[in-house]
Amino acid sequence: MDVKEILSKCDYTLLDRSATFADIQAVLDDGIKYGVASVCIPPCFVCRAKQYVEDKLKICTVIGFPNGYNSTEAKLFEATEALNNGADEIDAVINVGELKAKNYDFILGEISCLKARCKDKILKIIIETCLLSDEEKIKMCELVYNGGADYIKTSTGFSSGGATREDIALMRKHLNNNVKIKASGGIRTIRDAEDFIVLGADRIGTSGIIKAVKALNL
Repeated sequence: MDVKEILSKCDYTLLDRSATFADIQAVLDDGIKYGVASVCIPPCFVCRAKQYVEDKLKICTVIGFPNGYNSTEAKLFEATEALNNGADEIDAVINVGELKAKNYDFILGEISCLKARCKDKILKIIIETCLLSDEEKIKMCELVYNGGADYIKTSTGFSSGGATREDIALMRKHLNNNVKIKASGGIRTIRDAEDFIVLGADRIGTSGIIKAVKALNL
């Protein structure tokens, strides 16, 4: 697979707690240069980032991040503010505890509310696969589809594990084709990104792939 094609499926990510706007600008510049799908950044930088890139790059941000146990109302407020500030895509974390308790109506309702708020903007639902059983991952495929979200996303990158090839294969098997997959967490090489795409991932969340590309002088 061509490197340019791989990069076009990447959400180039900088979510470090210590990131400054100068750090964000460097990521935005690289995002534009290398033609990534979007740059995923903290909510506090969305407005300045959108002004900086104008229409040259999609801006993605995170909601209920990284733990997901914020109230639905808090997540909706975060999403509204991010969208008003110019976010093109929203990555929102589920309440894992409610999933573990089999409170599926809560999970479905939250996803539906977030998608209603996002309207035509892309909504990705982060399920934190490293904390879930296969049964729970399969259930989340159903809930994400029924809730109208655009993507199911494996991980925040802030928990005990990231994307695995087995999880992508499992989710692709149980997802309606209308729902796409974002693999994220621990994907740092071009080869890894290509493997996940071949297995069925439509987007790759990565903080390291541009570094790998630069090392190849591409």
